[in-house]
Amino acid sequence: MILGLRTAVYPVTDMDRAKAWYTELLGHPPYFDEPFYIGFSVGGFELGLIPDGQPGVDGPQVLWGVEDADHTYARLLELGATALEPVNDVGGGIKVAAVTDPFGNRFGIIENPHFNIGAVQ
Repeated sequence: MILGLRTAVYPVTDMDRAKAWYTELLGHPPYFDEPFYIGFSVGGFELGLIPDGQPGVDGPQVLWGVEDADHTYARLLELGATALEPVNDVGGGIKVAAVTDPFGNRFGIIENPHFNIGAVQ
């Protein structure tokens, strides 16, 4: 079952500069800061930065919240999606994955036990 939007991920070419810029923009530092991912809590949702990928105006990578990433990923494939990024445990009990939907769109999912639905504004 899809629970709702959780995270928007922006690829950047300079993590230090991007962290400083988003810290300034948001008015607070990230809650998660690793070389492979920087995460900010924004109104109950997450704005993430990744060092790989191509920045552009096509938009951020949206991740839809799920209760069980492995089960949902398998179901997406059963429904005709194509594997894009297998389920990956990124630490802290958080799992992410992505498929290409039958229409050619990236569809990302996230299982995040730290997501606080009560903080959503």
